[in-house]
Amino acid sequence: MSEKKFYLKANVVMEPLIDRWYAWSHLISPATFAMNIVGRHLVIMDSFIYAPDVHASVILNPKMRGGPFMDLDEERVSDVEKLFKDTRQKRKDLIEFATAVKDLDKLLFLEAKGFGMEDLYDKVPEILKGYVELFYDRNNNADFRFFESLLYKSKFYQKEAQSIALWITDNDERPFCLSTPRLDQENVLHMNIPFDHSGVDFIASLKKIPQTFDFILNNLNIDESNRALFSTFLTEMPNKEYNRYKNNKVRMRYFGHACILIETEEVAILIDPLVSYYGNFTTIDRYTFEDLPDTIDYVIITHNHQDHILLETLLPLRNRIKKLVVPNSATGKLEDPDVELMFKTIGFKNVVSIKEMETIDFLDLSITAIPFMGEHSDLNILSKACFLVKIRDFKLLFLADSRIQPDLYKHIQKEIGNVDVMFLGMECDGAPLTWLYGPLMTKKITREQDGSRRLAGSDCKKGETLVQIFNPKEVYVYAMGQEPWIEFISSVKYTDESNPIIQSNELIKICREKGIIAERLFGEKEILYDYQ
Repeated sequence: MSEKKFYLKANVVMEPLIDRWYAWSHLISPATFAMNIVGRHLVIMDSFIYAPDVHASVILNPKMRGGPFMDLDEERVSDVEKLFKDTRQKRKDLIEFATAVKDLDKLLFLEAKGFGMEDLYDKVPEILKGYVELFYDRNNNADFRFFESLLYKSKFYQKEAQSIALWITDNDERPFCLSTPRLDQENVLHMNIPFDHSGVDFIASLKKIPQTFDFILNNLNIDESNRALFSTFLTEMPNKEYNRYKNNKVRMRYFGHACILIETEEVAILIDPLVSYYGNFTTIDRYTFEDLPDTIDYVIITHNHQDHILLETLLPLRNRIKKLVVPNSATGKLEDPDVELMFKTIGFKNVVSIKEMETIDFLDLSITAIPFMGEHSDLNILSKACFLVKIRDFKLLFLADSRIQPDLYKHIQKEIGNVDVMFLGMECDGAPLTWLYGPLMTKKITREQDGSRRLAGSDCKKGETLVQIFNPKEVYVYAMGQEPWIEFISSVKYTDESNPIIQSNELIKICREKGIIAERLFGEKEILYDYQ
């Protein structure tokens, strides 16, 4: 028996999948998963099966990236047909669930007229009985909420749909994640293990802790037919070591998009983790997994969108995270699944949900959740928060994709004071409502309504107002989705003429004219700050 020990190569991707679709938070919560099966997956597959040539033509147009078109060869039609058939068979209960949600909405629209609802419970679709509460808002509009914790314990939480795909990356090219499933492919190993399986943590640990080949194979139950492929993911060479940060300054490192690492000698805080892989990339420089601490004291999630909750990054970091901080959001509303419950269900420990203006204290550090307005197409979404990170008297304000209303932030400034550094997302056009939330809508909305309700961040005017309110010494525009390793999630491809670039350039110019350090972050960035 060989005693050689092997590491997992640094550029091995651990891609989480659900029914072979890229896993994001709305595919984990049973209710939103059901709606996405019917309103997204089956629709896209049916379209591809009917007209693969149209999909092949459309994906060549960069302006259509992010649309409901599969980035697959036309020869894969039979594979998509099989996935379509398997989905309809294996997810029969969830398809019935989605149909029942539509029926319940119709029932409430037709029969809930402001009178007592008790008799309506008998008319709730059978499959939903005991899982919903009916109610009126203050204007007598009827609605319902789920007992989401019960859904996770029911037949509707089908974690056998979860799997991990392992493969080696040497570039940033990937199909748009919401519209192209991961079919069988040479050099991709599919492991049918759910996200809470100990094997996920074991695989991730191999990038740091080597093991013998036999021990790895036995631990992961790799069958004989896949052992040769799996061996290509391993190396005897240790991966790049992380050198623990030791300095009397605060270090800020930008990892791309909205991912920021804040470090002192005592603490490490990672915000909205979305991290590239290490490799011999020929594009821009970037920080990678190898530049993350072995222990991360706090991971902070600002909101429940796929470019801010990236399971592909979070699952491999699970055993490194001491506390995962998320916005409090236990509403039971279909459009606003409980983020804390979702993370706990898939195996994360020490998940802490935090309310608006609530603070977590640790040594000389505090983390405060700040109200987050906008960017959610005017839906009543509570799973969102901006964050103030205060280290002694040094303050960093992360506003994510907030689209501000000045009066709110004036009230907040009275509580937290001015800040030293401000981070603001300025993707100010944004996708329409239906791009992300379309599968959850049970009533058709007009094109005009859809276009007016955007997933948009701040423009220059709103950003300038924030600068006036918080009086920062430095302003950084981030969360723009420009890095090449983000495109498969964001679908963004800007030019100098794109409105978000024009708007952010103007804000940077205004800030600099006022003597404020300002920059639109891209690729990687490191800054050291005094905080004594």
